[in-house]
Amino acid sequence: MIRRNLILIAAVALAISACTGDRIINNSDPRPETPIAVTTAPATTPISNVHLVNAFHYVAHVGEMTGYYFTTPSGKWRCAILSHIKAGCQVSSSSQSGLGIEGAPESVPDAAGQDTAPNAIVVGREGDPQFVALDQPEFWLDPGPAKALQFNRILAAAGFRCNVQEESGVSCLSETSGKGFTFSAEGYTPQYTDVPAGAP
Repeated sequence: MIRRNLILIAAVALAISACTGDRIINNSDPRPETPIAVTTAPATTPISNVHLVNAFHYVAHVGEMTGYYFTTPSGKWRCAILSHIKAGCQVSSSSQSGLGIEGAPESVPDAAGQDTAPNAIVVGREGDPQFVALDQPEFWLDPGPAKALQFNRILAAAGFRCNVQEESGVSCLSETSGKGFTFSAEGYTPQYTDVPAGAP
């Protein structure tokens, strides 16, 4: 037994020296530098849960769709998180042509492929946010009206989150893709704007 262990130790020592003995070269030449690939993680949007509202107060069922519906404090926008599908907003007046957002496209293809004025902005679970022309009001609670989401409060439910801020406007985010939008009458950005933790 002892003899077998000594043979095994000798074999391991021989294997180690065979692997390392003649392969190490020491000279005065500088060691070549191998470039190291640096991978950076995709930028993530900071998420705050300080100002969450109770999503139960916003949930409703329209047909077979479960959604979390809200209006902006001014009542100009009707918005919703449609469970695990998308989040978006439409203007409150069905007679209004266009969105009235600086920088929004003048026209987008409708369901029939015809160019028409957009009446909503949407972000799905995956993909970039986009302006769309909806034939039917998808983000309206019918019968309504939906409860107002007050300034600096966050509605998070079913894979999305939305908020309304006086400075930046309405913002929604897909928690799956990390993509979202922020818009007001003054403009639009294709990213989510979180409510600062110290906001009132």
